[in-house]
Amino acid sequence: MKIFKFAWPGLIAATILFAFPKENNKNADSGVLTPEIYHHREQQMITFLLSRNHYQNKTIDDSLSSAFYKNYIERLDGSRVYLLKSDIESFKHYRLELDDALQAGNLDAAYHIFNVFMTRFNERMEYALRLLEKPFDFSIDEYYQPDREYAPWAENSAELDEIWRKLLKNEALKLKLAGKKEDEINKNLVKRYKNYIKRLKQSESEDVFQYFMNAFAETFDPHTGYMSPKRSEDFKIQMSHSLEGIGALLNMEDDYTKVVEIVPGGPADKAGNLQANDRISAVGQGAGSEMVDVIGWRIDDVVRLIRGPKGTSVRLQIHPADAPIGAIPKTISIVRDKVRLADRAAKSDTIDFVENGRRHRIGVIEIADFYSDYEAKRKGDPNYSSTSNDVKRILGELKSADVDGIVVDLRGNGGGFLDEAIKLSGLFIKDGPVVQVRYSGGKVEVNNDTDSRVFYDGPLVVLVDRLSASASEIFSAAIQDYGRGIIAGDQSFGKGTVQNVVDLQRFLPRNGKKYGQIKLTVAKFYRINGGSTQNVGVIPDISFPSKLEAMEVGERYQEFALLWDRIKKAPYEQVSEDLKEIVPRLESSHRSRMKENEKYTNLIKEIDRIKDDRSRKLLSLQEDKRRELLEESKKHKVSNSDYEEFVLNEAVNIMSDYISIIDRRLQSNAGSKLPELIK
Repeated sequence: MKIFKFAWPGLIAATILFAFPKENNKNADSGVLTPEIYHHREQQMITFLLSRNHYQNKTIDDSLSSAFYKNYIERLDGSRVYLLKSDIESFKHYRLELDDALQAGNLDAAYHIFNVFMTRFNERMEYALRLLEKPFDFSIDEYYQPDREYAPWAENSAELDEIWRKLLKNEALKLKLAGKKEDEINKNLVKRYKNYIKRLKQSESEDVFQYFMNAFAETFDPHTGYMSPKRSEDFKIQMSHSLEGIGALLNMEDDYTKVVEIVPGGPADKAGNLQANDRISAVGQGAGSEMVDVIGWRIDDVVRLIRGPKGTSVRLQIHPADAPIGAIPKTISIVRDKVRLADRAAKSDTIDFVENGRRHRIGVIEIADFYSDYEAKRKGDPNYSSTSNDVKRILGELKSADVDGIVVDLRGNGGGFLDEAIKLSGLFIKDGPVVQVRYSGGKVEVNNDTDSRVFYDGPLVVLVDRLSASASEIFSAAIQDYGRGIIAGDQSFGKGTVQNVVDLQRFLPRNGKKYGQIKLTVAKFYRINGGSTQNVGVIPDISFPSKLEAMEVGERYQEFALLWDRIKKAPYEQVSEDLKEIVPRLESSHRSRMKENEKYTNLIKEIDRIKDDRSRKLLSLQEDKRRELLEESKKHKVSNSDYEEFVLNEAVNIMSDYISIIDRRLQSNAGSKLPELIK
């Protein structure tokens, strides 16, 4: 999600004296990784800044130590396929010691646990290569456990061998189902696991430190983290959108490169063939080039493969987020380009239809994110491009086109600039509070729309989904609280927190060393009714089913996410009470339509299939059964494009019902004052 531009009140600027352990240099010859001397002071500073400046004001104690320890182990071996039960037993004394180690600058636990993991990892790779010397028999009726998050730790190497035999057989079966021949399967997997070994040997002290510090930072909340100097540079590129690539934010999950967010207006967004939560397993350069298997690669190495000169194409082998477990991956192609502000600009369209002999025209405004050309604004350009300015212009065009209602489409909008969310809200309300911001010290700041002009006061529907977050939630929550429009779609993401990025270079002695950065949560958003948008998000007045719901997308599914709570409401007056009566009638009509809608029926079946897949404890390793499972999953498949069209069409239907209700009211109250809602 996007980072908001906020001043950080009370930033610590004091110089702190630390006691450091003696220098402990990296021993490259033995393959054992050790911390660099500066890591000790860096750890202490990160600990100090988080404990004093994070929104939660967490105490560094045994409770945090226990959560930190668990998170570090899960980051290294979340599937429990490398470490043995005896390893975990040997680590357990660290569980309640990490809080003291953090404050003392002691990194013994971090590097000891990681080095044991490296040893076990290497053992597994050697076993995998031995096992791949012979083909697998896919006629045997046996099963593989795909999710081992809560499985018991293996008692010994023999038990791990059996787990890995089935794991590798499953990987080989997936390749066979994708049409690979036996020699290709073997070649592909051998190359993959040799790459794992190669990359293991490339691990550096900074990698361990980043893993460890992120495991610590995440115990505060999912949006707090440490970025190494290299990762900090990548972050700056992402935030400036100057990257020549595909326009997607990526991270690692279970050895796969996962798409976190599609950058609005970027190449991937325009191509429409890559979605958030898809997983990338291979990368190729242009048509006909060899696909490079990137499962298990470092994220920065994958990003380097995907980046490239403008105008060139990159091919990605992906596993769509909604694909069944074990499904055949598909290959897509995207032409690289830069992300330009103009490509992110709000867009509009009109949809005409006739109902009961009357023509209706609906305006649709698609807002991909909350953007602002701050450079043009700084230079005094009165027509600088921003979400609010562009939508203001679009509203004028739609009113000139004589639209009867407007749908604002915020699906997939991950946020952006806070002031743009406030200004956009102000286009639809007279004036007043839009959002409240509570800082860690308890101070609450009310952000108001101060412009009394209303640029559109007609019927309004706002579309949201699971990927609508931050600024999108601020706008839709304000529209809902004021009773200004109807919110339709899926429950939004629930990202109601504010982050600041702090360069550690400001607080640590330079000595020619480049330090990393920390991104930490410093404030929380609240609706004007007092409820937070954090965790819960915005619940639509009229809800649509969503495949993302089945995939557990949203803040509420993230470990360590801050909870929903409430503060005092801001003083405001609703535009109209009419919607309280209208919404139930619109909901009833919506449900009646859905009973007769084949796409809706197939979508429900598709969601049920995804839920069944996610809850599947065992996966057959018998080829015939797996083929049957894949064929069954295709029966009610609803593509992303079909789903998006279905949602937009239903939003227009809701608007049609909305307008019809208003028409009937006008006819029954002929000559009287127009309802406040549409005057």
